[in-house]
Amino acid sequence: MPINITMPALSPTMEEGTLSKWLVKEGDTISSGDVIAEIETDKATMEVEAVDEGTMAKILVEAGTEGVKVNEVIALLAEEGEDASSIEAPAKTDAPKKEEPKKEDAKAEKPAEESKPKEKKQESSKSEAPSGTKQLASTPLPSANTDNGRIKASPLARRIADMKGIDLKSLEGTGPRGRIIKRDVESAKPAASKSSGTTAQPDGLILPQVLDDRVYAPDTYELVPLDGMRKTVAKRLTTSFMQVPHFPLNVDIELDKLLSSRAAINAAAKDGIKISVNDMLIKAAALALKAEPDCNASYTDDGIAYHKHANVSVAVAIDGGLITPVVFKAETKGLAEISEEMKDLASRARDRKLKPQEYTGGTFSISNLGMFGIKNFASIINPPEGMILSVGAGEKRAVVDDKGGIAARTIMTVTLTCDHRVIGGAEGAKWLQAFKRYVETPEAMLL
Repeated sequence: MPINITMPALSPTMEEGTLSKWLVKEGDTISSGDVIAEIETDKATMEVEAVDEGTMAKILVEAGTEGVKVNEVIALLAEEGEDASSIEAPAKTDAPKKEEPKKEDAKAEKPAEESKPKEKKQESSKSEAPSGTKQLASTPLPSANTDNGRIKASPLARRIADMKGIDLKSLEGTGPRGRIIKRDVESAKPAASKSSGTTAQPDGLILPQVLDDRVYAPDTYELVPLDGMRKTVAKRLTTSFMQVPHFPLNVDIELDKLLSSRAAINAAAKDGIKISVNDMLIKAAALALKAEPDCNASYTDDGIAYHKHANVSVAVAIDGGLITPVVFKAETKGLAEISEEMKDLASRARDRKLKPQEYTGGTFSISNLGMFGIKNFASIINPPEGMILSVGAGEKRAVVDDKGGIAARTIMTVTLTCDHRVIGGAEGAKWLQAFKRYVETPEAMLL
């Protein structure tokens, strides 16, 4: 009996991916732990290891195929003693097409609507294992939701269901472990409107965007298809901006003492360690979160989650988008350790070699555009984090010193964007005060 090899869920939010490359071919002997393929997600390219042993009988999904759904069968593995050449690929069955109701028979609409649940089951069978095979045990990350009396659904699916008036109990989830995800809610029929004159809600949070040929002739631009990363960034940031009540706070900070301390540390450092300004800002942010623990928080439907450690996400620009590797427990690490860790994370991020656990789990983010000469900006919050710090360039400015004279100082403007459901104005201001204190008196970071 052949074993199904399925598309694994390589992160909690993964719904589909690109099968970049097969590292084995039909007829190859496979051992448990062998790397058999490379899967490209919206954030990284990862290797997939075999769980069972056998012979690669049939490759069902070709290398380079995009949009492969999680748990879709991608290959068949023949067990020991089984003739791999006798195994045939399962016949593909097209999902049934919904018949349009006849104009003269308006009564046919109601039965068609009532048959929708059956159609959904038929559609879901497309990705089910063919009969006569057994499913390969995959190792997806556990869902964020549990079965303790709660419906398993993603936060985005819950919000869309609430907008459209859909009862989640009536839906069948197609996500990992039966979890209800965005597409399940968008394909469901909304509850009947109480008023026939009410304008219908849009099916999704992001309306389709197209260029009007009357404004932009097709030969005046080049259309580059979106890759998985661009799509994910667009969806997540649009959802965040629409669903999270953002408010910004900004403050000017003197950098002269920090720059002097950095120069002294690097001059005395051994083994070629070079501390960057960003490394010191990561440490200062982590210590400020420790000093103001109410700001190290995330909003959930069940309450506010206060995190025990400062896991600082750092925005890194890569080809095709952005990724935020995490420095975990940054408040416990020295500057040298943070520096070495960030160099490694940033390098592997640009090569798309990060593991999901290395770019998820942050509790706070930093985005630094100072190296581009940007004076100040406000970032969009990276859910479920409660705050993000936007760092501008340090520049010489004339300031009034303690004696009332005019002096030149290196000043940096930072903007803290807060989730107002979690962070109040006073809490955000206190965090900025603590952050400013650590930056302007960097010796405090070494205690």
